[in-house]
Amino acid sequence: MSYNYSNRTEDNPYEDDEVTEGALQVWRTLPERIRQDPSLASFQQEHERLHGDVELLPSEDVRQNEQTVQHGNGHAEDPRAFTQIGINVTNEAGQVQHVLDGRDLENNNEDHHDENEGYCKSNIKKYLIWIKITILLVVWCVFTAFLMSNNEHVDQLSLISVPSNGSTRVFPIATSSLERIGLGLRGPFRLQENELLLNESVPLPVLRVQVTRSYLDALGQEIYAENASQPWQLDIVYFEMIDATKDTKKVRTFELKPSDSSWLAQSNGTRLSFEFSSSIEGELPLQLNVDESPIYKAHGVLYAAAVLCGLYVMIIWEVVNRTFAAIIASTLSVGILAALNSRPSMATIMSWIDVETLLLLFGMMILVAILSETGVFDYLAVYAYKITNGHVWPLINCLCLFTAVLSSFLDNVTTVLLMTPVTIRLCEVMSLNPVPILMCMVIYSNIGGALTPVGDPPNVIIASNSYISKNGVNFAVFTLHMLPGVLLVMVQTYLQLRFKFRNISDLQFKDSPEVEELRHEIHVWKRAAASLSAYSKDEELVRQTLMKKVNRLKRSLKKRMTAVIEPAPNYQQTLANLQAKYPIRNKQLLIKCTAALTFVISLFFLHSVPELQRLSLGWTALLGAIFLIILADIDDLEAILARVEWSTLLFFAALFILMEALTELGLIEWIGNMTEGIILGVGEDQRLMVAILIILWVSAIASAFVDNIPLTTMMVKITISLAQNSTLNLPLQPLVWALALGACLGGNGTLIGASANVVCAGVAEQHGYKFTFLEFFKVGFPIMIGSIIVTTGYLLVSHSLFAWH
Repeated sequence: MSYNYSNRTEDNPYEDDEVTEGALQVWRTLPERIRQDPSLASFQQEHERLHGDVELLPSEDVRQNEQTVQHGNGHAEDPRAFTQIGINVTNEAGQVQHVLDGRDLENNNEDHHDENEGYCKSNIKKYLIWIKITILLVVWCVFTAFLMSNNEHVDQLSLISVPSNGSTRVFPIATSSLERIGLGLRGPFRLQENELLLNESVPLPVLRVQVTRSYLDALGQEIYAENASQPWQLDIVYFEMIDATKDTKKVRTFELKPSDSSWLAQSNGTRLSFEFSSSIEGELPLQLNVDESPIYKAHGVLYAAAVLCGLYVMIIWEVVNRTFAAIIASTLSVGILAALNSRPSMATIMSWIDVETLLLLFGMMILVAILSETGVFDYLAVYAYKITNGHVWPLINCLCLFTAVLSSFLDNVTTVLLMTPVTIRLCEVMSLNPVPILMCMVIYSNIGGALTPVGDPPNVIIASNSYISKNGVNFAVFTLHMLPGVLLVMVQTYLQLRFKFRNISDLQFKDSPEVEELRHEIHVWKRAAASLSAYSKDEELVRQTLMKKVNRLKRSLKKRMTAVIEPAPNYQQTLANLQAKYPIRNKQLLIKCTAALTFVISLFFLHSVPELQRLSLGWTALLGAIFLIILADIDDLEAILARVEWSTLLFFAALFILMEALTELGLIEWIGNMTEGIILGVGEDQRLMVAILIILWVSAIASAFVDNIPLTTMMVKITISLAQNSTLNLPLQPLVWALALGACLGGNGTLIGASANVVCAGVAEQHGYKFTFLEFFKVGFPIMIGSIIVTTGYLLVSHSLFAWH
């Protein structure tokens, strides 16, 4: 195998430079598909000459197979040409839907650059760009000013001891004229989920907190006192259980009544103080902090809604990159907290980030990046093409069903990370547009994740609650009650998807497959070139080589736009060509990857058994990644880290901060209070039905637009309080099933409604296939509405009509 690199051009000043070790290091960080392209063969040869190490590359026999693949006309391919295999795609009736050409797409001997493509922006577009920049600069100035003008909020902690048996303890408040005041208490409070051994002869002890206002004379003596707020009553544990109970924190904002004008005229001033009293049989130790400028929740909810709407405007209309939009929104939300004198410390902000989820994503991304080097994704795609005989819908059905089952026992983020590369290669093999197929796959992943307590984060939060688990909700009961609903939703989703994509052309590219393939290739090579900077001579050498490839692909695209499509080989010949082109490239590495994946997936399955939960999902993924790096003996770690979707990880981190900030502003609490208020306002005979409807629909709609983890945490508390309210007499389990189904299925509503959606979009974009918020919304939101309608019927029939619980 030999290549001629004697052609030189004046527009590449690095053309005559030798391939250095630094340039090789840059080359090794490129994606495998680009690294092995014949246009970069000089780097490949130099790598083999210097290192004698071809483990990251296809074996020699594989390259020979690729060079001797025969076309329908019998002549062999030029090994230097990028080749598109001809494929028949048929529907269930056996009709050929479209064919691909088997001709070469480019001439690699053409090394000169195309002339720069001129473009002319319209005045309207220029104005819109300036408007966008102006608005973003204003937003930047706003949160920068807020952050610079306010210090971090620091709690001033105090320790008090409340006397026993109704005696009061008074704690003075420094400022006498306030409209509202916040109080945080930490002590041995009784949690909702704590099941205590109650002594019927001794009632549960309570703590009562009241804000009082005293009117003072000229000497500072109290002449009159009144209650300035509504009382706050908290359940506490029995005195003998104080030492064995873990302290928990309770927070309350007191709205203060205005001063009495008549007493104010007679007095020389006023004084505010907290008055504590308890019914416990001993002294009650408490830690408290007073916030004299708490967030006014009514205004905070409006600010939170405005930030959330701004985020969706930026994402829906693609004003800026999705990750950058999340960074802007999260920073603005922290700035609003600073403006309200509640600026969190950096330690607090870091604690808001769910490191567990980021660790899971990071570990699995490394595993998938190394696994892709073996060629197993290409091999599985060809195998799926073989067993479905090239039929589109049987293949989609198998893919979605397998994804749903896998998501039931693995978490759906891991499932999507494993299945997305296979799905993309499968679509490329069958010349289908991967975007709608990926949407179908991730929708079924979210549906499958709703089945078990470990499939989706909301289910983990629900099933791990001790009060819920003590009321008969274990792994088997949870799965049994969710199974009928999930099966019905899968059928409904299949029917909706078949109707949505009833024309097979909706699953194909609008232009000819060859044109779309070339456009995809141009996008991938441009993305690879853009990832390299011009800081060093080595990176510039590789970048110039990549841009030459882009220019040659553009010339091929122009030719293909006017080319006539020739008949493609039949199914058997196509399959033979594909099997020859996409074998397993590195069997030893595949064995090592299989060992690491077996370790990770086995621990994931063990995670579904509560008694065996020793390692979290994040730790498991990280240990599996370290295990595989050791087995594969990977020296150049930068090449692996370059394929981690850092933008997706950063998006999740910004989203976690945003949701916690919105929670601080009171948005999640407002949703919960509205839900509880509606349920409490209906008659007793319709209360269960209304409670199921409200919890299901509120959790579903809210989960589509806000992160379902803080929402589920709040809704679990509301669900438990409704079940514990003796006057309502509501059973717990139907409310739990409504919350689980709503929170999980609601994630299908929007692109950022579920973690799996964001991960899938990030991996797809890395492969050159981008789908927008609106594209996903048009498919996912109607399916989400249909799923909730079906789930509503299932829950009402099984629990409201037949009382399965």
